[in-house]
Amino acid sequence: MEEKAAAFTRLLEIMDELRAKCPWDKKQTIASLRYLTIEETYELSESILQNDLESLKKELGDLMLHLVFYSKIASESNSFDIKDVLESITEKLIHRHPHIFGDVVVKDAKEVHDNWERIKLQEKGNKSVLSGVPTGLPAMVKAYRIQEKASGVGFDWEKPEQVWDKVMEELGELKEMVEAGAEQKRKEDELGDLLFAVVNYARFIDVNPEDALESTNRKFIKRFKHLEESARAINKPLHEMTLAEMDVFWNEAKKIG
Repeated sequence: MEEKAAAFTRLLEIMDELRAKCPWDKKQTIASLRYLTIEETYELSESILQNDLESLKKELGDLMLHLVFYSKIASESNSFDIKDVLESITEKLIHRHPHIFGDVVVKDAKEVHDNWERIKLQEKGNKSVLSGVPTGLPAMVKAYRIQEKASGVGFDWEKPEQVWDKVMEELGELKEMVEAGAEQKRKEDELGDLLFAVVNYARFIDVNPEDALESTNRKFIKRFKHLEESARAINKPLHEMTLAEMDVFWNEAKKIG
């Protein structure tokens, strides 16, 4: 524990020195760091998706630097410092884990999650359960979080089969709109309903839809690159190949993985 504390203290000392002496670090503001933090978060996500633990270690360090940086800037205006940040999250963890630090009894992870959401709602004084869902989240992630929060207060389906029936219902409605030549907005609405239902079903079968779609994206990219490499090998551009010719190489790629 002492070694960990010493390492963290060393980082704080370096941040103090950079803020005092480095022209670039001195000119940064909380606002100017925002887009860089977003970039670092995506790089961290990439390391996780690649299961690259060495890269993950480095990206966590980069993100840690940003947390220290924000705290340092805030301390200069006496708003808060790193101690306040650490104490805040410590108090939050204790308060939101009454089954660990209190006398609440839970039977599984879902009850822990539901308690967390209810306590969070009380803390923030939100009028809506959904107020805690950031508006800037990607749509699929947002749908998943909306459904989780609604489920936390009991607004949910009982069985996966019911959700699957809803998926098929929404698929049928979309098909009807398309075949009827409905206006673009109607088709968009029906497609949105279908995607929302699919996300809900993913939640019921314990699959994160964002992870599932990203896995498929990467699989498609890998297979398409094989298709491109195969086309170059026979010196024939993709746009000059028939779909049947491309399918041969695509099926080869599927066998590879």
